[in-house]
Amino acid sequence: LEIVERGIREHPELGSYSEEPMARSVGNSTVLRETSLIEAFNLKAAIEYATKNPEAARESLDDMPPRSESELDAFTLHNRALVNMEDDGFQKLRFLLTLPTPPPETFGNLLTLYVKEGYFDVAADTLAENPHFRSKYLSAELFNFLDAVIMQQVSAEEAYRKFEELAKKHVEKLRRLAKQVQDARVARDPNEIKQSMKLYEEAEEKYIPVLMAQAKLYWDMKNYQAVEQIFRQSMEFCSEHKSWRLNVAHVLYMQERFKEAIRYYEPIVQQSGDSITAQVPAIVLANLCVSYIMTGQNESAEELMRKIEKEEEQLANEAANQQGQGQGQEQTEQQHNKLLSLCIVNLVIGTLYSSRGNYEFGISRIMKSLEDMPHKLDPDTWFYAKLCFLALGESVAKHMVVLKDSTFQEILTFLSQSDIHGRNIPASAPVTTLDGAHVETRTISQEARVLSNLFLSLRDAV
Repeated sequence: LEIVERGIREHPELGSYSEEPMARSVGNSTVLRETSLIEAFNLKAAIEYATKNPEAARESLDDMPPRSESELDAFTLHNRALVNMEDDGFQKLRFLLTLPTPPPETFGNLLTLYVKEGYFDVAADTLAENPHFRSKYLSAELFNFLDAVIMQQVSAEEAYRKFEELAKKHVEKLRRLAKQVQDARVARDPNEIKQSMKLYEEAEEKYIPVLMAQAKLYWDMKNYQAVEQIFRQSMEFCSEHKSWRLNVAHVLYMQERFKEAIRYYEPIVQQSGDSITAQVPAIVLANLCVSYIMTGQNESAEELMRKIEKEEEQLANEAANQQGQGQGQEQTEQQHNKLLSLCIVNLVIGTLYSSRGNYEFGISRIMKSLEDMPHKLDPDTWFYAKLCFLALGESVAKHMVVLKDSTFQEILTFLSQSDIHGRNIPASAPVTTLDGAHVETRTISQEARVLSNLFLSLRDAV
């Protein structure tokens, strides 16, 4: 921060990209190099990214003096790729690998992002094509993890075996570090306690991805009891870790053990204070509401929904004020995402009731969730809504459900509104290939008309 402040104070002519997006490039001048501003901004961005604060990392990179992409140094290009993966991030990382000396983290990050996005074959090919990078840039631990993840596509059993071997090594290390922490506490050495705790937490962070990948093998098979067993075995080391507690809650919820799920979901919501929608994933709020309802705690569910609604109203007012002051498109999208929590809660409740055959109430919640269509209709919310309409259509066609004329009319009106407001909204998330090309998808409007014709046919056939 001192480097940044001094550079800005002594060389205001360098400016920043965030203040003047269309500003002329300052180039890689001698003055810029002497200020060390680029290195300082990159380090600040790296710290923010490592602490899981990608927005702050992006802001740090945007605060750099403006340069054209062709003028960016390898480390800045690497960091920009990480925080803007949707903006040709894979292409930028692959380009860096063609340099004589790419940033050391490039190869590992590229492979990790490939497997994260499900490009397992591409990750395997990239590993095979760059054996010299594997020995130079990948630790044995990271390679073994990537190898196990890629193996899932060939043999789930072999992948599980590999994850189990990795997990055992991590557990052994965690046990040793836990003993160090205990010994430091017995000795009452504050510095040793602090250092031992730091090492333990770092080891725990490395163990969590292995644990989650191992559990995902059974999650994908919907074997939730096996997932729970894996989490129970790791309780000794991870019971206080946020990701562990969140995923335990999810697996209990999927087994419809709602009372137990509440015990894990509630602390996550309570720790968020007065910023529920900003701090808590919408699916957590939705699952907690459903758990309350399924255990007869309707008042708790209503209270939580009122809190979400109140917070969203405040955010909507703030967004309107900021937009009037010339807020950027990126900030507008961030505000939009924060206003979907109540919508998703209603979608999940509606889906639950629909899946249990109570379509009258379930579909009414689905339609209620998207009442403010200009702000609530997007590929994700439409996806869950249309699934319920398709399930209802199938049940009506099979004469398993009989709908009232008024319900038919409400559905047709809803689909007509979806047709109007969804003309320029893709029905599914935009698909971008690895080479940066965009794949055209149908619009919500087109799918709404198909569903409308379906329900008109079903109504006329009754």
